[in-house]
Amino acid sequence: MYAILDIETTGGKFNEEGITEIAIYKYDGHKVIDQFITLVNPEREIQPFVVNLTGINNNMLKSAPKFYEVAKRIIELTEDCIIVAHNAEFDYRILRTEFKRLGYDFKRKSLCTVELAKDLIPNQASYSLGKLVRSLGIPVTDRHRANGDALATVKLFKLLQTKDSAKHIIQSSIKESYKAKKIDSRFIDIVNNLPSVTGVYYMHNADGQIIYIGKSRNIKRRVNQHFTATNSKSKKLQLRVDSVTYEETGSELVALLKEIEEIKRVKPMFNRSRKRTLFTHALYAFTDQNGYLNLKIDVADGRKHPITTFSNHQSAKHFLEQAAEQYQLCLKLTGLEKTENTCFNYKIDICHGACISQESPELYNRRVQELIEKFSYAHQNMVIIDRGRDVDERSAIYIKDGSFQGIGFFNLNYQINNINVLESIITKMDNNKDIQHVIQSYLRKHKRLKIIKLT
Repeated sequence: MYAILDIETTGGKFNEEGITEIAIYKYDGHKVIDQFITLVNPEREIQPFVVNLTGINNNMLKSAPKFYEVAKRIIELTEDCIIVAHNAEFDYRILRTEFKRLGYDFKRKSLCTVELAKDLIPNQASYSLGKLVRSLGIPVTDRHRANGDALATVKLFKLLQTKDSAKHIIQSSIKESYKAKKIDSRFIDIVNNLPSVTGVYYMHNADGQIIYIGKSRNIKRRVNQHFTATNSKSKKLQLRVDSVTYEETGSELVALLKEIEEIKRVKPMFNRSRKRTLFTHALYAFTDQNGYLNLKIDVADGRKHPITTFSNHQSAKHFLEQAAEQYQLCLKLTGLEKTENTCFNYKIDICHGACISQESPELYNRRVQELIEKFSYAHQNMVIIDRGRDVDERSAIYIKDGSFQGIGFFNLNYQINNINVLESIITKMDNNKDIQHVIQSYLRKHKRLKIIKLT
């Protein structure tokens, strides 16, 4: 029997967080047989970062039950169950902390769907819940709310069960007892002095040299993970870290862009992957002698203008195969199939005959152009508006002539579509294919971002 759950918290200092919402689904291995979903009054303030992330604010929780009022129901629902959660260590720790405040020793076996997914579905781009379930075609609603995330975890766990038909991996992954990851005492002050905000953090050695740069939507939590992790890289970091500084950005996109530029500039010893170009392959377009727009996957070349870029050839090929089906493109003209005659897509009525000049270049090129436009910047001159560092501020990402110019922050009263004002607040940054890929990917995933077209 499993208790699949998700918890939202107030944020704050390690082991001082309070629960704001909890959702539990009791699952017998085949179907959900019971459930419990409630807001919880944490009797403490919610961090502004968490309010922005979850939408749960202090006013919503004034009339919600306190944890001691729902504790009995949680104990009953999870009794004789294995706790299942995405990053189970976090949710289980929070539950144990709340029960400890009541003088009750809450102990359950636990199972982490992050660890399971890494074993059963390897080579995913990300194992965060939102990105993972989207890549697997699992629908998710109310992201960053307990019920939405718990339901997504139920669906993910069902999929993982089918992947592990013999149940060997799932059984071997169950943690029999709780073992809290202890943080070295010399790191406690460092973590306590960091905020739970979005931004870029810098780890320094005793000489003040930057040895690692990272970005996070919750700097405090991410740095704490570095200090409690037991993998080889983390252990080496722990031996050398003497202090941590940070820069708040408010916007995750701004943090991503600053992280890339800072790593390329500083070249910290523990950021080897970012020292290299992340996107090694690209998709290019050219017109052949018959007037058809062809697509081609090639090694990324900074002198050429790509449609989009990829971390490896396989991901580029997978993207192009999906695009060929979606836009009804010819496999021959996309370079996916070498043939002198008709391509396979023509035989199954996806391609309309461009491979044998049966479809006119004008009609075929129109669909290729749709693909190109979708994966190019929406406008050659524009400003992307995102969150700022406080409620009265916004961030601006400036694109000019199809090229990234830099970032800036402005007050809500500014007329940001005034070019002179805009260029005065922008901090110039380098443009490269890594930056372009990050911005395009972010825009595809965050379609509600405000974009101002500039003339």
